[in-house]
Amino acid sequence: MNVLLAVMFVLCWSSGFIGAKLGAGDADPLTVLTWRFLPLAVALALGTALFGRARWRGLGSRAFGRQVTIGALSQTGYLLTVYQAIGLGVSTGTTALIDGTQPLVVAVLAGPLLGQYVAPRQWWGLLLGLVGVMIVTAGDATSASGVSWWAYLVPFAGMLSLVAATFVESRSPTDTDPVVSMTVHCATSAVLFTALAACAGQMSPPPTASFWWSVAWLIALSTFGGYGLYWLVLRRSGVTRVNALMFLMAPVTAIWGAVMFGEPFGILTALGLLLGLGAVVLVFRGQPRGRGAGTVPKDEQSPEPEVVRGSARLRR
Repeated sequence: MNVLLAVMFVLCWSSGFIGAKLGAGDADPLTVLTWRFLPLAVALALGTALFGRARWRGLGSRAFGRQVTIGALSQTGYLLTVYQAIGLGVSTGTTALIDGTQPLVVAVLAGPLLGQYVAPRQWWGLLLGLVGVMIVTAGDATSASGVSWWAYLVPFAGMLSLVAATFVESRSPTDTDPVVSMTVHCATSAVLFTALAACAGQMSPPPTASFWWSVAWLIALSTFGGYGLYWLVLRRSGVTRVNALMFLMAPVTAIWGAVMFGEPFGILTALGLLLGLGAVVLVFRGQPRGRGAGTVPKDEQSPEPEVVRGSARLRR
């Protein structure tokens, strides 16, 4: 894997949690999410209509409906819970680490349901990452004042929404163009968030420069940067390794949040993040030799390429 690409991917992906915190200081999560996706959906729709009409050919009503469902799960459901968790006082680092358990849940379910191959040492790495999540969550819960225990279940719900979207996409009989998929996902989120914000009376954006700065941050770094680099790293390194990088989002986000927002960074947090780093090392070293990154032999292959397609569209 190209180290520079991996570093850029981790930074861009982590920026989504920081952008959520920035936006939460000026407006309700629904307001931030509405104005994050409205201009983005319009830009993508116009761009594909003017310069990418050929990409839409072959997209039937059933495939379109499936992409709408995936967008509702992977973006609307996921992001709403992440933003709500941060708004409830859960630190950005803890939210990122809980989100980072998705590879473990996908691996557990993909084995019996889809036959995805995960090497034994990689299982140990994924489990080590889960222990790190539990330690960091405990450390955050004991240091954060006024945060209800159930607030830590909110990002878990979002992570499960991502997992559900992964398996919906993995069952897809057709391969939709990634630009078309992103356009449909963002348009779905724009419609849903706008409707929710309008019903809650939270549609109007605040007249502050900091709000629009956070929106621009989220669109440029989190959506275009995170999504684009995910695809590039995924093609070069495979699904197992790129998902292992998700455990690195937590230490980066925790340090970033401590510097920018003064969020707590205690001993338990540091220990849990070190375990997360160890999980990445185990997963990378546990990659079977001669099989490529994230692939299996032809006679053992099952729907893993489908999981790759699904995972690649699920993030911020």
